[in-house]
Amino acid sequence: MTDTPYLPDTTDAELHGVLEAAAIAAPDWAARTPDDRARMLCAIADALEARTDELVRVAQVETGLSGARLAGEVTRTSVQLRMFAQELLDGGFLDVVLDPADAEFALGPRPDLRRYQIPLGPVLVFSAGNFPFAFSVAGNDTASALAAGCPVVVKAHPGHLRTSADTAAIVVDALRAAGAPDGVFSLISGHQAGVRALQDSRIAAAGFTGSVVGGRALFDVAAARPNPIPFFGELGSVNPAVVTPGALEERADEIATGFVGSFTLGAGQFCTKPGILLVPTGSDVVDAIVEQTHRVPAARMLTERIVDGYRHRIDEVTALPQMTVLVKGVETRDGNDVQSVSPTLLQTSADNLVARADTLLDETFGPTAIIAEYRTVADIRRVLQIIDGTLTVTLHTRSEPTEAEREELLGLIRLAATRAGRLVFNSWPTGVAVTPAQHHGGPYPATTAAAHTSVGATAIRRFLRPIAFQDAPSGLLPEPLRDDNPWAVPRRVSRAGESTHWGVQ
Repeated sequence: MTDTPYLPDTTDAELHGVLEAAAIAAPDWAARTPDDRARMLCAIADALEARTDELVRVAQVETGLSGARLAGEVTRTSVQLRMFAQELLDGGFLDVVLDPADAEFALGPRPDLRRYQIPLGPVLVFSAGNFPFAFSVAGNDTASALAAGCPVVVKAHPGHLRTSADTAAIVVDALRAAGAPDGVFSLISGHQAGVRALQDSRIAAAGFTGSVVGGRALFDVAAARPNPIPFFGELGSVNPAVVTPGALEERADEIATGFVGSFTLGAGQFCTKPGILLVPTGSDVVDAIVEQTHRVPAARMLTERIVDGYRHRIDEVTALPQMTVLVKGVETRDGNDVQSVSPTLLQTSADNLVARADTLLDETFGPTAIIAEYRTVADIRRVLQIIDGTLTVTLHTRSEPTEAEREELLGLIRLAATRAGRLVFNSWPTGVAVTPAQHHGGPYPATTAAAHTSVGATAIRRFLRPIAFQDAPSGLLPEPLRDDNPWAVPRRVSRAGESTHWGVQ
């Protein structure tokens, strides 16, 4: 582990060396078998787990997050690495399709076509500030890119530089000991170094987790390059939650407790925090939410810059007409002069939410939420229709909806599905399960690439692209496309004559 208390900004000369090493490593890393890359991902996971206590001690000082939370993050980071190792062993990520030559094909003789996925090349990863392990140096972006066969250059987050340096040292040592090529993983630091790396032609794609402002600026840099590259950004999200009258009849107290726990979790610094709660006008659940919010103690925010942004945002929102402050948060400082805040809870109407959507439907990063009262289902629809894009929409319903409720809910579900990447029913969106079926994404501004996820097994697809081989001699085909299938990967294989009548009823 390094004894350096900070990570100096990467110089131009150092950055050139890092990028050149990544470019040189790219062909070797891409050519490694899935089994080989899987073994190396597991080696990283093992190394991180073995140093959990050391990593947690450093991260606690830098972030103020609890030891239990941070230890859980290290575990999650290792789980993610092993999940992608399993994807590599399964082989389905290669998406192999074989269409042998067919002289009787409906549109004329068909050539021999064989397609699979190949790595994009070196990937630049911008670490997240709110997850110093799971979405940081060795987090999901890094794990999925390495699994795809792409070297990774990580830009450290300024909020936890020592943690980043220590984590990177562990990853580098683990990869070297496992036999990975030099340059397959590197760490850089500093805003300008990150921008210069993103502009460099040796970088083939980028992943980002952070704010809308920062992410959009970097997205524009990636798009403005002479050779634009994919930029997979997870940005901002309001994550509205809808509570129906039927749900309140069954479990109002449970809903109040769950909502308060969700919007204040981690001092409200989760991208999946439910920022808006839509409840029926005059509901008693509001009083229960207020009472429980008052009991939530102040919690440390990650950095002073985040505190300043949060304070400005609260002032902006509370200055709007028809906004009621139900619970006013307070700021405190601990012995190390680190800022902590208690939750702020606001209330308005669905009408006002729609009227002032340009301000109220922006994400507030911190422990605050808006309760918006609605009169009819039409009010809910109006709110959902003006949300540009969000990671989640939550629906709290009766456990067994009536037929009339079911028809209304199906309409809301169809609308919500056009706005979000994940629909949550009768629970809360904070806590994103790391599973193959997970989708952590959504239309802009939730992400810059709505077709992809930054959590779950299919995150690997971001850093791959398809290539087809037409009429290639068998000896020149890559292993997944050969007739004998030496890697034993899943494949879709067409048969002559099977597709001759496509389109005929």
